[in-house]
Amino acid sequence: MVDVKSGANPLFLRDEELRQGIELLFYAYRDFTSDPDAVLIAQGFGRAHHRTIHFINRNTGITVAELLGILRITKQSLSRVLSQLIERGFVVQRQGTRDRRQRHLHLTPEGVELERKVSEPQRARVARAYREAGADAVEGYRKVLMGLINEGDRTAILRSIRHG
Repeated sequence: MVDVKSGANPLFLRDEELRQGIELLFYAYRDFTSDPDAVLIAQGFGRAHHRTIHFINRNTGITVAELLGILRITKQSLSRVLSQLIERGFVVQRQGTRDRRQRHLHLTPEGVELERKVSEPQRARVARAYREAGADAVEGYRKVLMGLINEGDRTAILRSIRHG
């Protein structure tokens, strides 16, 4: 593994160290999304489709309103993405039993397979990085990621990711 300037005191980070961290995030995101992008492009989809099927898979039966809250995109954007996924047979909507206005979202078997194809390379990439870094580094990484999330959202996000 490449040694990234690890001797910095985290309480007194200099601008250059912060910029390096930001750059590493950009490069990591580029590579983290490259394999899924190839699968999505072959389907005529993009990253919004990926995020949508990911969260429907992790939260089977999620309502459209709940998904909007997670993705923080406009109703119009989600509507476009969902319409394409439904039209192509990757997602189905079911009317709520308690509130008939609610639409609950589920992946079809084809949707589950697409989600697997898209996320498998990412899981492999994260698993490899975790193995190379070791348990202490993984715990530190998780703390850093949580620190990047808006403070008011952290508790709900932790609860959400732990249920899966």
